[in-house]
Amino acid sequence: MTRHAWEQMATAGASALSLNAIAKQMGMSGPALYRYFASRDDLITELVREAYRSLADTLHEASAAGADLSGLAHALRDWALTDPHRYFLVYGTPVPGYQAPADTTAISSEIMTTLLDACAALPRAGAATSFDSHLEDHRDWAAGHHAPSGALHRFLTFWTRLHGVLSLELAGHFTGMGFDPARLFAAELDELMSS
Repeated sequence: MTRHAWEQMATAGASALSLNAIAKQMGMSGPALYRYFASRDDLITELVREAYRSLADTLHEASAAGADLSGLAHALRDWALTDPHRYFLVYGTPVPGYQAPADTTAISSEIMTTLLDACAALPRAGAATSFDSHLEDHRDWAAGHHAPSGALHRFLTFWTRLHGVLSLELAGHFTGMGFDPARLFAAELDELMSS
């Protein structure tokens, strides 16, 4: 059933997701599908959980194989390129009117913890900044991770810059510019690893 939902999202986007259209595609009546999902939001929640779980598993596997922050970044990019609709569901524009339940945050926290661990394992580069100091008192988002504030800062820089490049690439904004987006991603990553 979720396979049909992912296919529908690939053609129409998450905001156009329709239980009745999925039921029709599956040869079922709309009310029959409501036995599995009470609403469109319940279906979206299941898809969000699948997407987060898929990425968390991808990063856990890479980390268990010895990947450092750079290796995890490439695993993230490979995952996103393989299925951009999963990426955009969890990191793209929010679905209008949809609010993910709190339990999806636990899976996204696994992703963050894996990346924070990798950031904390890197040697400190440069002096502490005023934002590092700010993060000492604003670290609730890190879900109890004990990384020093410099590692939190590195994580936030890593997260925002690489997602920016990745989102632009997946949305096709580099098309026609004549450069290889993989090389831009690698260049951004090299700069982040050395800072």
